[in-house]
Amino acid sequence: MNKKANTLLFIIIATLFNIVVMLVLMVIFFTIPPLLLRGQAYAKVMPYLMPILFLAAIVSTFFIYNLIMKYVSKKIDMEKYFHPIFKRRK
Repeated sequence: MNKKANTLLFIIIATLFNIVVMLVLMVIFFTIPPLLLRGQAYAKVMPYLMPILFLAAIVSTFFIYNLIMKYVSKKIDMEKYFHPIFKRRK
């Protein structure tokens, strides 16, 4: 495969990985409040807690993805296998 095909494949796989990690974190984050809160307290808190948990899943996914990308870029010479996505301005 050439560099452009590698880049396209990498972007698709990285995007799917990012979505899966976010969904897993959302499931984990949304299962914790019912375990801690019961009845009326759960019903009162959840409408306010849901957006916060959703944003926490997005932010956590960003940090996990960032850590993995730093590790991969240390192990693999990206310029050797991937075509640059953004070109430098002259």
